[in-house]
Amino acid sequence: MPKIVITGGAGFMGSNLAERFIKSGWDVVVIDDLSFGSKANLARVIDNPALTFVQADIRKPGVVSDACRNADWLVHLAAYKIPRYGNALKTLQVNNDGTRVVLEVAADLGLKTIVASTSDVYGKNIYPPFKEDNDLVLGPPFVRRWAYAVSKVFDEQMAMAFFAERELPVVILRFFGSYGPHNHRSWWGGPQAVFIEQALQHKPLTVHGDGRQTRTFCYVSDTIEGIRLAVETPQAIGQVINIGSEMEINILSLAEKIIEMTGSQSMIKLIPYEQIGGNYEDVRHRVPDIAKARTLLGFEPRVSLSEGLRKTIDWHRLQKRQEDPTHF
Repeated sequence: MPKIVITGGAGFMGSNLAERFIKSGWDVVVIDDLSFGSKANLARVIDNPALTFVQADIRKPGVVSDACRNADWLVHLAAYKIPRYGNALKTLQVNNDGTRVVLEVAADLGLKTIVASTSDVYGKNIYPPFKEDNDLVLGPPFVRRWAYAVSKVFDEQMAMAFFAERELPVVILRFFGSYGPHNHRSWWGGPQAVFIEQALQHKPLTVHGDGRQTRTFCYVSDTIEGIRLAVETPQAIGQVINIGSEMEINILSLAEKIIEMTGSQSMIKLIPYEQIGGNYEDVRHRVPDIAKARTLLGFEPRVSLSEGLRKTIDWHRLQKRQEDPTHF
């Protein structure tokens, strides 16, 4: 059977990806140090003989190289995200040191590799929808939220250098607002995760800024399909490709929609950026142009926001019932 290695495979996207490839008849090796992932995310496949789980930091010598023996693909998802409330230094170190290790191993083995990037690299660009060849406009170094974007821009440059100079067959996928079951139930998982948790507990939904900033959200099954298509499309090698949905919604409307869908008694509370600290800067609009993904991969998001949120809310409810059956 073909074999795929997934770093960060016990996290949100990685666990969904592992399930998808095991269903398709692949052997899957998951590497995760469980700093943010959980073996519970892999519950449906953890006992499947097609899955090998390695609990380790990918930066530890030998971990990635041992896992990649006889592998056909490596999908690098392990990363720290936007340091909204601190840990900018760790974000930079974990992301860049981890990616360097992954690319070195992949290049030594000639292993086809997907590097996960992010819509955050478009930064403060004010001309959405964003195309892959648009300028990346990042904020100043004393604003810590840009540490994540900077780390991913560096990862992309490093991946392209390995492609050009060491003939590494690599694909860079820029993900836009992926969400769904297994997403982290904090800001690490995105605004929809926080809003759902707050709504289910009838707590105020904390919207940063004025709530008029817009985003697009892509249900995880669509994101995973984008990864699968990249794996199966030889022409994707050496490319940077946006994966996401084009349906734009402002954060205030998202919060209102979640209150309505959960039947919550919650109110919305606006949180000034000054309360976040770190000279926090937000992005007003984050919308992808997915023409390249459509043309090159045949990618098309299928799940509407309403359907995806319903499934995600159901999953959040299940987690809370398991934690406290008397209240949920």
